[in-house]
Amino acid sequence: MTEKEYKHSDLTGKIIGAAMKVHSALGNGFQEVIYQRALDIEMKDQGLNASREHEMDIFYKGIKIGHRRVDFFVEEKVMVEIKAVSALDDAHLAQAINYLEAYNLEIGLLLNFGAKSLQYRRVINSKHLRNQSAKSGNQQ
Repeated sequence: MTEKEYKHSDLTGKIIGAAMKVHSALGNGFQEVIYQRALDIEMKDQGLNASREHEMDIFYKGIKIGHRRVDFFVEEKVMVEIKAVSALDDAHLAQAINYLEAYNLEIGLLLNFGAKSLQYRRVINSKHLRNQSAKSGNQQ
């Protein structure tokens, strides 16, 4: 992994820690919205600035084509998508990657509260990283 792929690792670590506290307290078996509400409380208690059900525009070739609400947008840097399913699968990961690309964000987290233990994936928008590298290279 490159240095850029570890971007915001302190922040994502804090978010994962908050999610672990929520999962430890509530366990699995609730609807997604219950975990979302509890995580909102836990992140605020930890001093994280998180916008719940944050509405974000989706663009195609620079043209707004719609919007979607992400579960959380934390510190205006990291998108967090929550699931409450028995196990994460490739479709959940693809959805998180698509959101990062559509919102032109670098880093996201996919959290699943539905399993016996909290499942989490740090998701990286590799297109964003390549675009930033290309822009940096052009400026030299």
